[in-house]
Amino acid sequence: MLLLFAVSTLLLAVGSGAWALDATAAADAAWLAGTLLGLGGALATTVNAFRQRRPTVDVIALLALGGALAVGEYFAGAMITVMLATGQLLEARAEARAQRELRLLLERSPRTARRRVGDRVVEIGIDEVTPGEALLVLTGDVVPVDGRLVTAATLDESTLTGESLPVERAAGEVARSGAVNAGASFDLLATATADESTYAGLVRLVKQAQAGSAPFVRLADRLALAFVPLTLLLAGAAWAVSADPVRAVAVLVVATPCPLILAAPIAYISGLSRAAGSGVVIKGGGTLERLASTRVIMFDKTGTLTRGRPVLVDVVPAPDAPGPDELLALAASLDQMSPHVLATAIVSAATRRGLPLQAAEDVREVHGYGLSGRIGSRQVALGKCDWIVPEPRPDWVRRVRRRAGLDGSVTVFAAIDGRPVGAFLLEDVIRSDAPRMVHGLRQAGIRRVVLLTGDRADAAETVGRIVGVDAVRSECDPGEKLAAIEDERASDTTMMVGDGVNDAPALAAADVGVALAARGATASSEAADVVLTVDRVDALADAILVAQRSRRIARQAVATGMGLSLVAMLVAAAGFLPPAAGAVLQEVIDVLAIGIALRAVLPGRTHTVELPAADVAAAHELRAQHDAALVVVEQIREVADALDAADPDLGPARGLADRLRTDLLVHERADEERLVPIVARALGPQATYALSRSHAEIEHQVARLTRLLEDVPDDDVQVEDLVEVRRALYALYGVLRLHNSLEDETAFSLLPAPATAG
Repeated sequence: MLLLFAVSTLLLAVGSGAWALDATAAADAAWLAGTLLGLGGALATTVNAFRQRRPTVDVIALLALGGALAVGEYFAGAMITVMLATGQLLEARAEARAQRELRLLLERSPRTARRRVGDRVVEIGIDEVTPGEALLVLTGDVVPVDGRLVTAATLDESTLTGESLPVERAAGEVARSGAVNAGASFDLLATATADESTYAGLVRLVKQAQAGSAPFVRLADRLALAFVPLTLLLAGAAWAVSADPVRAVAVLVVATPCPLILAAPIAYISGLSRAAGSGVVIKGGGTLERLASTRVIMFDKTGTLTRGRPVLVDVVPAPDAPGPDELLALAASLDQMSPHVLATAIVSAATRRGLPLQAAEDVREVHGYGLSGRIGSRQVALGKCDWIVPEPRPDWVRRVRRRAGLDGSVTVFAAIDGRPVGAFLLEDVIRSDAPRMVHGLRQAGIRRVVLLTGDRADAAETVGRIVGVDAVRSECDPGEKLAAIEDERASDTTMMVGDGVNDAPALAAADVGVALAARGATASSEAADVVLTVDRVDALADAILVAQRSRRIARQAVATGMGLSLVAMLVAAAGFLPPAAGAVLQEVIDVLAIGIALRAVLPGRTHTVELPAADVAAAHELRAQHDAALVVVEQIREVADALDAADPDLGPARGLADRLRTDLLVHERADEERLVPIVARALGPQATYALSRSHAEIEHQVARLTRLLEDVPDDDVQVEDLVEVRRALYALYGVLRLHNSLEDETAFSLLPAPATAG
């Protein structure tokens, strides 16, 4: 392509130089050679299109070149050749760029890993790594497989998330394959094989996307059936009326449809690249067009609107047992060498709270029941209630199990030296960015949002209310999901979003299937038309905006270019535009159309908010304080539950009130002073009103509780005093739970996506 462009441009330039020197014969010879070169190329592409039974407007270029040759308009023919060569060069460059991106991905693919064997480190092939193995990652190495950090690490995750700044990951957090070790060497516990890891899935998805988008269906081909006959009719009429074949050639010259051949693909390629830069792989121009016209979105619940993995929400100590922090530290110390998903949640919670972990010894796993081992001098066991708590079970166990049943939580019970001491409650929590994502989708033109899930009705309705969907269809089996999608498709273009193997049929049935693959590619990724490679669902709203803008710019470029070409064709048919001038004018129109199409490369309106690095650092610091304060919040409910008229002791409540004033209120005031301005700068002042109001309400409730406790003497606590204190504690607990959810949704959802479970 480059050779064709260089030769045709050289011949045009040589001919123009000879013409300027009055060497007419030499100029005609150079231009004639350029015309013949273009004629051969156009003939080849036209024949190839006919063999594939594909309509093409290349036939117009072929007729224009042939006509220019027949009437001696060699300059016009040489100009057309340069135009065609330019188009082919741009298409080839776009494809080469895509191939280069894939090649870079493949070159960065890890091929070996370093396995720890006792005191030695052995280099092994990447395919030999199995879950549960201890690995060493040196400075500058690519993380070979998904795993959990045994020691802290500094990672460059730009290939996976697009974030250019290195991120600090604490021990217990997840490291995804494809990230680069930007700090000191660290130890990693593998949680997946190489094929199941994030980076291998990303490479497969890019390969699939390129395979689907390489043979771009040009907008010209779809308009050829109308445009080619119109051009031939107008050229024939001009010839018939004037009896001058030059007019017909002039019409054909200005009808060469480079705006169709180049402008639309350039806009679409730009849209695909911009979406990929934000972590959304769109499999081809046809998918981009359907994405732009989507008006109904259906979501699966687990892994899309929820995190899809358990998160520790509470630690419930038994009476006379160690406190929540001590229990969590012991449990995480035992769980840190287990690849189980519940173990990952417990270890992550302990590291977020900054709890020190110890080395576990004599670790033994009883498959299907739990894990036991020695932490220091104590024997610790974690697992199912039936394995940890013998009959008859105490009342605190019954309360924990009832609460878990009401909230849809999973429980892990703990024992120390054979004595049950507490329980951990874990839930699949709603994504903090899900409500903002739904709002962003509506701003992007989505008219209807439906939650489509196999989960029970009460859990589905709760999620639906919080994220703001229009309808909830629960307890659906795969067949009922397909039927629901067909119902919605009957009224409008429909998108289905899911992340599991069971979602693959639904994704394939929808007009646009979207898979979340941040934690690795599954069957859903293969069936989907769009794949999110980042663990942020709000990227979907941005992808729709990108698709709509790319389609709009492509239409503007085509309409402008072809509109001007039609005007030029009419002027040429009237005899006011000779072929040579028409060729120059057509080149100007082409440049204008391509310039309009290139606007798609520029940033447009997006839903995602990118915080400055200083704001990200400050928000992360406040997030750590926020996580530490959750312990105090849960203590409020525990103290309220423990108030007993038979033993009216307000000592724990007074101690809690002191901690609320010295710990919790200090954090909430820091949020008001530092976090609220960050949110105001990112989303506007109106987004901070509810945060500031809830901060004020927390101050009020703590002050009220303090005054209440000061009014009650220790030696004369009445039943009504206990009732009032309990009521104040529960009110404060409710306000704090609502405030924390609001803070997660409004403020912390703006932060870059955290590492995900491997």
